[in-house]
Amino acid sequence: MKIEIIPLTEPTSMLVNTLNRWGNDMNLKSLSQPNPSRAELERESILTIEDICHRLKYQHVYLIYLENRLIGEMSYTVDPEHLFHKKSETAWISILIGEPQCRGKGIGVMALEYLEEQVRKHSLKRIELGVFEFNEPALKLYKKLGYQEIGRIENFTYYEGDMWADIRMEKCF
Repeated sequence: MKIEIIPLTEPTSMLVNTLNRWGNDMNLKSLSQPNPSRAELERESILTIEDICHRLKYQHVYLIYLENRLIGEMSYTVDPEHLFHKKSETAWISILIGEPQCRGKGIGVMALEYLEEQVRKHSLKRIELGVFEFNEPALKLYKKLGYQEIGRIENFTYYEGDMWADIRMEKCF
């Protein structure tokens, strides 16, 4: 299986539609963004081309394709304010495999290795990420690739009737 990863430079309406579909899928939404309550989890969110253009001003965004089909996206931001450890030259990363049938097939590993390579090319020394404690497949992936837990933010997100921690992890180069 070979994936293709392409930097996002110009969003299209088709991309916006796909990101909105993923962003409003309750299973993905619970894994990919903090939700302080059930109501917030259930609230529909709508992205626009302008929203994505704004995001491109501060984030490096990459689209993940399998057999010419968009299946995910990932990004990194340099030294954002929400870092657990406020160390300069840090990339905050995010990865989302949006198509359910593409998860658990090693695509996340390939995509993450590509993202790490991009971070190193930009001479950044550290990666930090957050993963919700109930997301065991992602935790397993990050640990397999050498990420270490550096802290937890308790009661960070709502999922299946409870509040869960955000586990912060890092990898240094």
